[in-house]
Amino acid sequence: MKFNFNSIANAISIVSGVSLAGIIGVGTYVYVNKDAIIDDIKDAAIESVMGGAGGALGGGALPIGTPDLAAPSDQASAPMALPTPNSPF
Repeated sequence: MKFNFNSIANAISIVSGVSLAGIIGVGTYVYVNKDAIIDDIKDAAIESVMGGAGGALGGGALPIGTPDLAAPSDQASAPMALPTPNSPF
């Protein structure tokens, strides 16, 4: 089976045309649906940050009552500074 230059060039041009049509098709789809794609990405990002809360900030995911801002009674004290070489400690 012999291949001449014309058949090779035709095959390359067909592959090139199909590739170009695919790129144009995907680009058109993304351009037309860009708002929906952006909203989907935002929703996924919010859900990953909020965990299972789903981004609901209306109070359903927040704790009821006042937050406990006091330190726990069993908390360790602050560490002491290390003695210096000339220190009497």
